[in-house]
Amino acid sequence: MDGSGAGRRREPSNTRSKASRHSSRRRNGEIEALDFDSNRKTRDGSSHTSGASSPVHLLRDNESLLGNVVDGIIQEDRKKMKASLQKYVSYGSAILSCLCAGSFTIFSLYGRLFLTRLHYTQYQVNAISIAGELALYLPVPLFGYLTDRYSPRPISLFAAILFCFGYVLAGFTYRSGPPAEGGFPIIVMTIAFIAIGIATCSMYLSAVTACVKNFGRGKRRGLALSLPIAAFSLSGMWESQVGSLLFYERLEDGSKGDVDVFRFFLFLGFILLAVGLIGAVFQVVVDEEELIEETVEELERSGLLTESAFYRRLAQDNDEGYGTMSQGSVNEPMRASWIGEENKKKTWLLNGETTLFLFDHNMWLLAIGFFLLTGPIETYINNFGTIIETLYPPPASIPASISTANQITLLAAVSTTARFLAGFLSDLLAPVPLTSSQYFPATPSSPTANPFDSIRRKPFEVSRLTLLLSTPVILIIACIILLAAIPHTPSLFPVVTLLIGIVNGVSFSLTPILISTVWGVANFGTNWGIVAMMPALGATVWSLIYSSAYQSHAGEDGLCFGTQCWSAVVEGMLGAAILTFGVWVWVGWGRGGWFRRGVVV
Repeated sequence: MDGSGAGRRREPSNTRSKASRHSSRRRNGEIEALDFDSNRKTRDGSSHTSGASSPVHLLRDNESLLGNVVDGIIQEDRKKMKASLQKYVSYGSAILSCLCAGSFTIFSLYGRLFLTRLHYTQYQVNAISIAGELALYLPVPLFGYLTDRYSPRPISLFAAILFCFGYVLAGFTYRSGPPAEGGFPIIVMTIAFIAIGIATCSMYLSAVTACVKNFGRGKRRGLALSLPIAAFSLSGMWESQVGSLLFYERLEDGSKGDVDVFRFFLFLGFILLAVGLIGAVFQVVVDEEELIEETVEELERSGLLTESAFYRRLAQDNDEGYGTMSQGSVNEPMRASWIGEENKKKTWLLNGETTLFLFDHNMWLLAIGFFLLTGPIETYINNFGTIIETLYPPPASIPASISTANQITLLAAVSTTARFLAGFLSDLLAPVPLTSSQYFPATPSSPTANPFDSIRRKPFEVSRLTLLLSTPVILIIACIILLAAIPHTPSLFPVVTLLIGIVNGVSFSLTPILISTVWGVANFGTNWGIVAMMPALGATVWSLIYSSAYQSHAGEDGLCFGTQCWSAVVEGMLGAAILTFGVWVWVGWGRGGWFRRGVVV
């Protein structure tokens, strides 16, 4: 070994011969099969020279590429599974919230005890129920707005805290005794039920909105929405039974007495606190960005975005750079700017959807009919305990078959079943639109354009509006029975409760389903919230009418007996039901009605 070669590694002869052959072929214009890219990087990051190209290296590179593809598919599947799991966990949490949130519907269970134990007048008892009704329905647009623009979780947390506060305050107010004997003033009880009403509104709306936005765009939108609404009705049934069977007063002879209101209120307060906290953790809207994008595309097809300066600027920005750069090349200030633009787009979209909703005259006709229908049934639900007592003046006793607790259970069971069946039948029988939102008003460019030239038809179809029209008809039948048969045969009272339960269940199930079908789900919380105010206004009007009729025939003790206590009120309810039928017929078949405009309901 000479000195010049000291320390050098001797290359094998076969390696040198391969290198010389490669070099000779390149000089002769021949290209080696594996030498097509001299700049290709090797697995260790070094430059790939012509002499280093080999089938082994190429195989390793292909294996790396295939592994990346497989990893990407696995990650995408995991992402979809996670999103699906989040949807169903959110849905389960929403069902649980609705299953407990309807505690206000059992007011009749203890409302009569406010008369006998706290010595409130019927006016004062109805004032408490009216305050709760107003607090339950009037803030619905506000909480719908907040739920749409933020998320259901903070709304559920707020409901949990307010429920606990309201029921604990109401419990201690009841325990303090009549105001004339040193008990808390009636305004304290009123404040407690205002808190309960607001909590009911916020918990119900956060749960339903989460369900609609996660599942309201599929084929089973009616069923997806009817289940939480049915659960809300079911809450009154199990809570009334728990109150009468577990939280009862023990009489001197050891038998069961009336519900122990104090302990029952504490139970409701703490159980609803726990349920609200669960919703604050699990109620999420999955893939909301996709929902917003789909709604924007629908509005773009309708021509409603052509005059929006914000949308044009946003679209221009997106064409120039948004989505054309890899995520790795985005710096934090730019990412924050995009997030800000997305939030602005969401706010702009939802505000625009609200404007379209408010300027649709059919929406107002739908809301008027809802007002005329729900006011009487809400008044009946809150006061049938006193109606039953008017049929059995002392010393007669009320039969167990028509006791207030049993009527509450019957009403809740029928209403729950009706809500579920209404959603199921609407999916089974109603025609299916091809998009998630149908509100495309005529534009100057195409004044008669109909975006639904093709509709998924079924062999036998019944529209959701036709199903909804059955509710005023059933209410008419219930009023006739209440006026003509009940005075002579009080044992038929459960028949009236059954019919009212059907009306309550179907109307509160199909009305929000119609809203999500016609106007989409992106702004559902706000849209449904606007219409959901109507039961509060109706209940206020009819409760005042009922209280006036009751008190005008009451004795010195504040109690009224006989059908004259409520017969005039029921006659008014009959007229309201007839008017509701006419208004909703006009919504569907009148001038500018849904069916004339090609709206699929």
